[in-house]
Amino acid sequence: MKLYFFFFFSFFLIFKVKSQEEQKKNATILIGLNYGKSFQDIFPFNDPDYLYKNQFLKVQINYLLKQNRNFSYELLIEPSLYFSEHQLLNKYFVTPGPNYIEKRERFTKRKLFKEYAINVGIVVRYRLLNNFSTYFLGSIGPMISAVDTERLKKGFAFSDVLGVGFSYKQKELLFDFRLTLRHNSNANLYFPNKGHNSIGFESGVSFEIK
Repeated sequence: MKLYFFFFFSFFLIFKVKSQEEQKKNATILIGLNYGKSFQDIFPFNDPDYLYKNQFLKVQINYLLKQNRNFSYELLIEPSLYFSEHQLLNKYFVTPGPNYIEKRERFTKRKLFKEYAINVGIVVRYRLLNNFSTYFLGSIGPMISAVDTERLKKGFAFSDVLGVGFSYKQKELLFDFRLTLRHNSNANLYFPNKGHNSIGFESGVSFEIK
């Protein structure tokens, strides 16, 4: 298991213990849906060897862990469905070896496939004005990919996400705009494990439940 998964898990436990009584008095949950697109061919990634992009839907579940004057800390649970596209652009990325000609032919064909992920992480939010806030998020979770690529074996892997965003709150509704960096890999459980990288842009609406 990746080291930073343990870090996130430990972080959640610390907040859970320290704010248990506060949560009972003022528990807040946000539930919503985000839509977005992500691309590999954008700085800082922009690897000329392959094409990787997708559209995605994310269910957003945010649970308030702790809040003070300007900062709040939220547990994020994020089931996601990615409609992905991949193509190897540089056939020489696949080096000579068993069946390498067949692999080059297979991976250089454009493929459409789905990825399923459930990320768990933390959101650190800073209130700029009464209705406006900015935030940083980090999350990790298991994912399933339906297709082999030259960079990642199909099946089980991990989806790692870092993001920054802005939110506008109007009564019980929270409107969200976010930039994310995503990396998929399998922690060297299988070969290959170069992984896929992408930059994502997404927006959505969540509803507050108290």
